[in-house]
Amino acid sequence: MMRYLFAFGALTAMLASAVPVVSQTFTTDDPVLRQMWTEGMENSQTHSLAQALFDEIGPRLTGSPGHERGNEWLVGMYDSWGVRAENQEYGTWMRWRRGRTHVDLVEPRVRTLEATVLAWSPGTGGQPVRGEVVIMPDVPNVEEFEAWLPDVRGKFVAIAFAQPTCRPDADWERWATEESFTDMREARSAAEQAWRDQMSRAGFEIRGRGSETAIAQRFERAGAAGVIASRWSRGWGAHQMFAGGTERMPALTAGCEDYGLLHRLASNGQHPVIEITSDAEFLGEGPVFNTIARIPGTEFPDEYVVLSAHFDSWDAASGATDNGTGTLTMLEAMRILRASYPNPRRTILVGHWGGEEQGLNGSRAFVNDHPEVVQNLQALFNQDNGTGRIVNVSHQGLIGASGYLARWFSGLPTEFSEQVEFSFPGTPGGGGSDYASFICHGAPAFSLRSLNWSYSPYTWHTNRDTFDKVIFADLKHNATLYAMLAYMASEEEGRLPRDRRTEFPVNPTTGEAGSWPECQPARREWSQRR
Repeated sequence: MMRYLFAFGALTAMLASAVPVVSQTFTTDDPVLRQMWTEGMENSQTHSLAQALFDEIGPRLTGSPGHERGNEWLVGMYDSWGVRAENQEYGTWMRWRRGRTHVDLVEPRVRTLEATVLAWSPGTGGQPVRGEVVIMPDVPNVEEFEAWLPDVRGKFVAIAFAQPTCRPDADWERWATEESFTDMREARSAAEQAWRDQMSRAGFEIRGRGSETAIAQRFERAGAAGVIASRWSRGWGAHQMFAGGTERMPALTAGCEDYGLLHRLASNGQHPVIEITSDAEFLGEGPVFNTIARIPGTEFPDEYVVLSAHFDSWDAASGATDNGTGTLTMLEAMRILRASYPNPRRTILVGHWGGEEQGLNGSRAFVNDHPEVVQNLQALFNQDNGTGRIVNVSHQGLIGASGYLARWFSGLPTEFSEQVEFSFPGTPGGGGSDYASFICHGAPAFSLRSLNWSYSPYTWHTNRDTFDKVIFADLKHNATLYAMLAYMASEEEGRLPRDRRTEFPVNPTTGEAGSWPECQPARREWSQRR
């Protein structure tokens, strides 16, 4: 039984003055909404789509064969539903094939390690490479580090902080005494600061994930066999994946536990030796694409409602919740729209963006290449934060648009609206996901956020981002919600206003008031990646 929301409460009343007085198109017996409910909640195809995308195609690193296969798969799915779709080239990027990687500890004992090469790392040509693992010395200055540096030739250098425990803090909090938990945290904090100080004395500043690239390149120039990094996500068995940054030697990433094993052996003078075999290879710079699909508008074909989600992923696992679930939400929403609302008033367009993980490159390029879409954008709805159902909508600092969103949600079944919170008037995002490519122009682009489902510690960019982490009840819920919102935005009598907030909260870090974000150019070539 569907229960419909007849009043949206205080928020709708507060925002009503921001909305022009128009006839209420969407009533509780709206046949289109009812058909969307049936199509999305009872005839959902999300499970079979997810199995094909995550299990068969797999991760979609920008420029990889997996991304290319995925682009073709999207176009094929849309074609099977009678929706026009195409892959639009937005630039070129280094094409790279991961292939197979195998890493073993061979001395002082034998153990197969949880380790692989980082994205865009050279392989070993499919041949085994063996070398001792060493750690960086605690030197007083850069000169001492430079004097030691020749010793790394032919060796693997462990360059990350070795976690003293790979148990999540939640586990300590549950089982440890308060005293031992406090002692562990204080000792860990002191050890990490000591490591940072040690790296600084060697001439390396640790400021985010780009720091690893600079360190790896320094050891590559010194003739090291490779480097080993580790970025624990603070969840059981999960570690994050990013880019390697080397051109000749492999850059490895290891799980928290096995990295700690190598680091302890090396620091205690037990001379660990590893052997790696990898056939990862660079395939040369080649074209990269956004997949764009559309259902043409019948009354206002040059006005646009856009569904937005990035298609690329990192490739430590399957890219399921970042952002495969966002991809499938929009794919399924378009299927629902095609079946329930085949002749929209405005053109409904979906953007499956490439290169988001490298700086929103696909969507920024699209905005530059298609100014008519930005100029005539009715509304854009973006999702990019995991598998949970939508519970928050940011109005992105667009004052007049807020009332429209409140009214649209008030016309939805309560299953889609009763748990949703609104951020009014909100603050425009300068990055983070692809809506930022549009909102910087003042176009009505909205970020819809979902329940966390342990996104950060377990699936965001990690080796655990796989099919089994998808919450299908929430996925089909979201796909139906986005289809309904696209329908409402398409049928709206007038255009959404673009008046912006002019006063911004003070940034507690800088002490300065915020401002409307400036638009950034897309990086359209591999050489522009830094």
